[in-house]
Amino acid sequence: MDLDVFVSAHRAEWERLDALLRRRRHLTGAETDELVTLYQRAATHLSLIQSSVPDPQLTGRLTQLVARARSAVTGTRRASWRDVTRFLGQGFPAAVYRSRHWWVPTALLSTAVAVLLGWWVGTHPEVQSSIAAPGELRELTRPGGLYETYYSSHQAAAFAAQVWTNNAQAAAMCLVLGVFLGLPVLWILFQNMLNLGIGGGLMSSAGRLDTFLGLVLPHGLLELTAVFVAAGTGLCLGWTVIDPGPRTRRDALAEEGRAAVGMAIGLALVLFVSGAIEGFVTPSGLPTWARITIGVTAELGFLAYVYVLGGRAARAGDTGDVEAAERSATVPTAA
Repeated sequence: MDLDVFVSAHRAEWERLDALLRRRRHLTGAETDELVTLYQRAATHLSLIQSSVPDPQLTGRLTQLVARARSAVTGTRRASWRDVTRFLGQGFPAAVYRSRHWWVPTALLSTAVAVLLGWWVGTHPEVQSSIAAPGELRELTRPGGLYETYYSSHQAAAFAAQVWTNNAQAAAMCLVLGVFLGLPVLWILFQNMLNLGIGGGLMSSAGRLDTFLGLVLPHGLLELTAVFVAAGTGLCLGWTVIDPGPRTRRDALAEEGRAAVGMAIGLALVLFVSGAIEGFVTPSGLPTWARITIGVTAELGFLAYVYVLGGRAARAGDTGDVEAAERSATVPTAA
């Protein structure tokens, strides 16, 4: 395609579209129809230029023109409580449900790794000595030691906020870094399981595994589930780079990426709940059975939310992506 000839042939249409956009609040019915037609043609022109003879300056100018026209044609809308309700009741749980084939195996394998690491640390004194000196290990694991006082050494609200922030950042990193073939996600996940395994192994070697589980389970069930969901979604995003399936790689990454952004927001809310449990329930004076019951209830509530609401929404066709009107326009490929 001769770019100069193409521009000369269609410049008048683009200029006319620009003129209509400048006075779009005062258009007649016929002019409104003309604006829609010119918008569709400009979108087609942009697609042809991008695929045939990409010119950065012309592409940028046409992209801006098409974006302005799309805004005028489709209208702009503000987020409302309806959007929040739809996101929490359909979009987010549907996205988590759809990705269950990634995060459920991730959860099972990661838990197995943490258990094996805990067994290795707990049954090998030489490994324990490489972690810390005997006196330091006793200080960590004794009744009233650092493992127990960790959860009550800070003011509950500040501690909950700190935990929530750290975990939300870890989840967001799993989601964002998944695009790098999932490799950073595996490292983040391993670090989490290593810390969990070391703590369990050291407390087990001191004969206090029950105390460790009583401290970890109340908040850890929901917290780790959120991390597993984020990691599984990140790995899915990484696999999309390798195998986009029937979609183009760009479309597949766009769809999965938008769902991952929504997932990050939803998981931040889930981690807020687990952070509140860690800040207020874990260090509380409640009996161990009561604290664990709260944690199990929160976990079962989240799983029911995903598998009931999310399953229903997914079967109805919700993918966790934003609504069609909010996506980037899919430009036509023929006039």
